[in-house]
Amino acid sequence: METISEIPFGCHYYSDPKEMPWDVQKYWHQRYSIFSKYDDGIWMTDDAWFGVTPEPVACKIAQHVSEAASAKKAVLIDCFAGVGGNTIAFARSDRWTRVYAIEKNPHALACAKHNARLYGVHNKISWYLGDCFDIISGQLRDLHQYAVLFASPPWGGRLGVNQMPYNLSELLEPFRKHSDSVALYLPRTSDLKQLARQPTTVGKTTVIHYCIEGASKALCAYIGDFKFDWLHIA
Repeated sequence: METISEIPFGCHYYSDPKEMPWDVQKYWHQRYSIFSKYDDGIWMTDDAWFGVTPEPVACKIAQHVSEAASAKKAVLIDCFAGVGGNTIAFARSDRWTRVYAIEKNPHALACAKHNARLYGVHNKISWYLGDCFDIISGQLRDLHQYAVLFASPPWGGRLGVNQMPYNLSELLEPFRKHSDSVALYLPRTSDLKQLARQPTTVGKTTVIHYCIEGASKALCAYIGDFKFDWLHIA
């Protein structure tokens, strides 16, 4: 495990809740549900404690995307990689020839790269620092027809729980220009009427609610070319 002096600025590994800022200490007891390998030296930014997808949810979403996406989809683009929660789960699924992870915060990206190495999937992921729309329409433009886009935008921050800086309709439209398969990870309080009003040219919109031990955590809207087997989905 790296010593504190070796951890980059903006990244943190806390071994005691007293080391944490007061406003994220309440998440300490969730550390193993966020990353089961937390004690191996997981790096986090302070904002990530609020925004990262818990590992059981990330793995279930990865399973659903893998099973429901069209067979012609060969790559997964994680548009808001954060510290790597979803990215790592997608890479662990072994469904994709490559996972492409985009993150505009360099500290979060450094955490994600480190965390992916702890899970042994760093060699399955290509990393990009910058704005997701610029990178999708630029460096990754040739992958559109083969890609599923996964988007988990930063819905506020550790002091802005349940803030909605994005209009769902406005957020979805740019992604649909680049892929007919978009999975949008949303806060559990999202106004789904915004999505219901959006026409789809391929498939339909399916929304799945994700819970841990009976507590609602989030929901994911699968828009476009996804086919779910409801007899076997869990």
